[in-house]
Amino acid sequence: MNTISNFGYKRHLWQNIVILALGFWLSASLVIDWVVMPSLYVSGMMSQSSFAQAGYTIFWNFNRIELLSASLVLTGILALNQKEAKLHWTRLFLPVLLLAVCLADTYVFTPQISAMGLQMNLLQSTAEFPRTMNMLHGGYWLLEAIKFIAGCTLFSWCWRQYK
Repeated sequence: MNTISNFGYKRHLWQNIVILALGFWLSASLVIDWVVMPSLYVSGMMSQSSFAQAGYTIFWNFNRIELLSASLVLTGILALNQKEAKLHWTRLFLPVLLLAVCLADTYVFTPQISAMGLQMNLLQSTAEFPRTMNMLHGGYWLLEAIKFIAGCTLFSWCWRQYK
């Protein structure tokens, strides 16, 4: 009755950490970008006097979680490369790109968008956003697309490796 099964995945610990960090990070980004923020917008957040502060607070906290996740992913990929005793520069490109996207979101886009939101006239129609605000939002969404493509590619690579 007590049989031991040898069936199982032989994944490295760091590979599991990278998979879990990417899964958590990408799913949390989807929830923030496609559920939380649209819900706040539809519920009238833009008409409130503190919408810029609320958005900044949400993104300030989430950006720190993203930085932690990007750091875990980069550390995991570096550890996996160390295990193979040969550095693969192509495998390092995606985690470094993900970290760069997080740094740009945290220290460039979020503060700039929030500062512009504080300066906006709240009596203006939401259809009359300043051109700079639209450009910043476009840049943010471009970085989000890059993050999802790079993150999903890295997730797929880690999932298939040593399966």
